Amino acid sequence: MSGLHVLLILPAWITLFRHRLSLQATTHFTVLSLAISSYPVFNQLQRPRTSANCFVVAHMSSGLSERRRDRVSEVNMNPPKRLRAAGSGAETPRGEQGGERSAVDVDDSRKVVEGWRERLEARGIAVAISSHSSAQPRGVGYAKNKAISQSCGKYLCFQDADDVMLPQRVRLQYEASLLRPNSLLGCRVQRLPEGSTERYTRWINTITQDQLITQVYTSHGPTVVMPTWFCSRNWYLKVGPFDEGGKGVPEDLLFFYQSLRQGGGLSRVNQCLLVYRYHEKATTHSVTEHLFTDVMVPDLSTFTWETIWKLRVDFLQERVLSQWESFTIWNAGKQGRKLYRCLSPTNQKKVKAFCDVDEKKIQKGFYTYEESKEIPKPKIPILHYKDASAPFIICVKLDMTGGVLEENLNSLKLKEGTDYYHFN
Repeated sequence: MSGLHVLLILPAWITLFRHRLSLQATTHFTVLSLAISSYPVFNQLQRPRTSANCFVVAHMSSGLSERRRDRVSEVNMNPPKRLRAAGSGAETPRGEQGGERSAVDVDDSRKVVEGWRERLEARGIAVAISSHSSAQPRGVGYAKNKAISQSCGKYLCFQDADDVMLPQRVRLQYEASLLRPNSLLGCRVQRLPEGSTERYTRWINTITQDQLITQVYTSHGPTVVMPTWFCSRNWYLKVGPFDEGGKGVPEDLLFFYQSLRQGGGLSRVNQCLLVYRYHEKATTHSVTEHLFTDVMVPDLSTFTWETIWKLRVDFLQERVLSQWESFTIWNAGKQGRKLYRCLSPTNQKKVKAFCDVDEKKIQKGFYTYEESKEIPKPKIPILHYKDASAPFIICVKLDMTGGVLEENLNSLKLKEGTDYYHFN
């Protein structure tokens, strides 16, 4: 495989851009470049104003000259203005036999898409555009599934339309995928603007290979972040499809969980291969406290944060707590108590104690579960962490205590994934 450098710089908020690379005679790639077109630039998570999706399909062979490859690899940090979506009549890709469908534009999305068609075709990349005219947005999951079904690449490379793919990404992730055919592959990222979501970016780039598995329960969401995904089509077919529930459904989280249930692995190429763009209005600070650091869900009435919290709790119970006879919740405060209340009755009975470093909480002696219908109401002891026993579920946010939490865990000589798991 020659060192083909690929960079897809697309206008934001086009639903889906698909880019197939013929890098070898028998190897094809599909690059799924996704912006959440059903979710336009919204003001404080307002409902989207359009219901159409637009799919863009591009095909490129590896026969590009070095000069042409260099031009394709140029980095544009200032993509065109945010777009919503362009719709058209049916789901037949433009350019296929049967005639082209007329577009129903809600803004200038179609114009920008067509502009990319001209630029790509000028470089030997065939482009087809398809869309749907449903009365309601069909969501990101639908867009991904449709793109995959209309492509034939053996490997899938996901790319948000307003992020920047750096040179070598496809080659390096492809090579890694050959060794891990049943895995979701990621990479390190550079945040733009630099310094935004600093904790989250540090977490993405520095957690270890083992922690890609052990930290799947945290509020950050998937340990291999969606904009960096690369996997084989065969693995997608075994795990998928993506959930098509529509607005606000965390299709990446659901697919991620299902991949793990199917025995899939997780891995990261330890090079920065993506410029990951941050949007200030993507989430509110309050949302960040409760869920992912950088996830865009415009209609909270459709799929609430509490519902996603429940997904996380259920996955923790399914994968970890079902294997333990008893455990301690590390944090006697709000988050620890909330986790306890959300557990199944069976797992609530497994909680032998809360533990903390706060003397005021410890001096209370116990937590009373007032909502319980049991008589007498359950009282769970509150201990100093040095007096508590493993295993632990840690309900303290990572990288928020100046290293104190990590020092306390190390002092107890505990092993992550055996003696404790992070949940917050």
